[in-house]
Amino acid sequence: MNTQALIARARRLFHKRLMDSALTISDSGVPSNADSCNRLSIQIARSIAEQLFSQTGERLAGQKSGSQFELIIAAYLNETFLSLGHLRPGQWHVERIGNHNRLALARFEQYAHLLALSNAADHDPQLAAALGSDYTITPDIVIFQKPLSDETINQSFPVVDESVSLLAAIRATNGGLPLLHASISAKWTIRSDRSQNTRAEALNLIRNRKGHLPHVVVVTAEPLPSRLASIALGTGDIDCTYHFALPELQCAIEESNADDAAEMLRIMVDGHRLKDISDLPLDLIP
Repeated sequence: MNTQALIARARRLFHKRLMDSALTISDSGVPSNADSCNRLSIQIARSIAEQLFSQTGERLAGQKSGSQFELIIAAYLNETFLSLGHLRPGQWHVERIGNHNRLALARFEQYAHLLALSNAADHDPQLAAALGSDYTITPDIVIFQKPLSDETINQSFPVVDESVSLLAAIRATNGGLPLLHASISAKWTIRSDRSQNTRAEALNLIRNRKGHLPHVVVVTAEPLPSRLASIALGTGDIDCTYHFALPELQCAIEESNADDAAEMLRIMVDGHRLKDISDLPLDLIP
C-alpha cells in the first residue's frame, strides 16, 4: 500500500517529467534553465539539477523548454488540485491555453466583455488606437469552474428557487459562462523583459475583470534570486511566485557561498513572496 502523501508523490513525478524533457545538462555542464553567460546561474542550476538527478542531454530550445514546462505544470495541477474536491467542491477544470489566442479569456464570465471590445475595435480604428492591446491577455494555464445546476446547489437542502439569485454567475440556469479561478504564468527562466511582461499581464487581469479576481500566480525554474526578485517582490499584481524546486534552490544557494543571493532568497521566502511548487495546490483552495 502506497502511503506517500498525494502532493509529495505528485512533486516527485513533476520533477521526473521535467528531467525526461526540459531539464537537462549539456555536455559542457550547463543546465537548460541556466544563463550560460552567468557563472552563478550555472552553479546554482547545476546543483539543483544534480539534487533532482537530472540526465545529461541536449539543451532544448527556449520555446520548447517553455512549452514542456507548461504541459508538466498543467499535469501536476490536474493530479493535485483536482484531487482536493473535499476542500474546494465544484466542477473544476485545468487547461493549458497554449494556442496564444489573444481573446482566450473572453470565454470566462469575468472577461466575456473583452470580446465585445475586440469586435468594436475591429470596426473603429480610433477606438482600437485608444484601447491598444491592454485588454488582450493570454494566460499559459487556467483553472476554471463550470456553473452549477440547481440540483447540485440544492443537494443538501433548498438554497435557491425561481424567485431568487437570478443573476448569480455560479448558477447554470442563469446562463453564465465558466468562472475563471486561477491564471498561471509559466516562466522557464526570467529575463528583464519577461518579468515586465508578466507584471503587465497580471495588471491587465486585475483592471479588465468584471466580478471577482482569479488567483494570479507565476511558476518558474529560474535559478538566480536576483531575477526571481524581479517578479516575486512587491504586492498588488501577482499573488505569489512558485519555484519548481525551492528546497533544492535553498540548498544550492547555501553551497554557493553567495551572501547577497542568500539574503535576497531569505527575504522572498520569509516574506511569503516565493514558495515551492508543492505549496501551489493548497494555496489555490481559498
